[in-house]
Amino acid sequence: MKPNPIVGQGTPLRLWQGSQHLAQLPEIDILSLVPPGSRAVIIAPHPDDEVLGCGGLLQLLAAAGRSLQLISVTDGSASHPGSERWPVEKLSVIRPQESAEALRRLGLPVHRLKWLRGGFSDGQVAARESELVAFIQRHIRPDDVLFSTWREDGHCDHEAVGRASAEAARRVGATFHELPVWTWHWASPEDSLVPWQRARKIPLAPALIARKRHAVHAFASQLEGDPQIGLPPVLAPYVLDRLLQPFEVVFL
Repeated sequence: MKPNPIVGQGTPLRLWQGSQHLAQLPEIDILSLVPPGSRAVIIAPHPDDEVLGCGGLLQLLAAAGRSLQLISVTDGSASHPGSERWPVEKLSVIRPQESAEALRRLGLPVHRLKWLRGGFSDGQVAARESELVAFIQRHIRPDDVLFSTWREDGHCDHEAVGRASAEAARRVGATFHELPVWTWHWASPEDSLVPWQRARKIPLAPALIARKRHAVHAFASQLEGDPQIGLPPVLAPYVLDRLLQPFEVVFL
């Protein structure tokens, strides 16, 4: 098992903001990736990844009237190990509720949004990866465009969900694109491990970023740690700042 790269405070935002490399990434219109008549399928390892990774992209697709399907693979209940304040039983109920509120804040038509729960165990997705491939495959069509976390994103669930999504898309003949989420924490702008040659930037207007920021703050459980056991917040301010830049990146 490779070491967990999600440690410490990660790469400072100023390094990303000052990167010429990142500034020069080619821009792409999300509506060209999901043409009229196609459906966008967002496959999130945990409740919040759909907003953190592509909250702006979702707003643009919804505003254009594209059909959307969201698949939440796990309930995110392992985010606070050992915490009495945030036990597994509480998180398994609260985290999906937080996602629903965040999607509402994004302005998505939640009542019309097709939303599937995978029921896989948080932190243990890789152990049932073949089952996840079959699950995703049952719910997608050849003309779908899938978006999920990058297969090398640095979190075991993100990587397993990315691999499973890619394989399901391959089997069905659907299109698959990847989203960096924890990559912004451990990577650097010039990091050769990141497939920058496949990266495209989706610019986000200030109103879209403001709505995404408002949506992210629906994830109250992730904004709080548990000081009694020395557990920091999952979404500390320095994590959010990196995920609320005026663009989102997709690997084609």
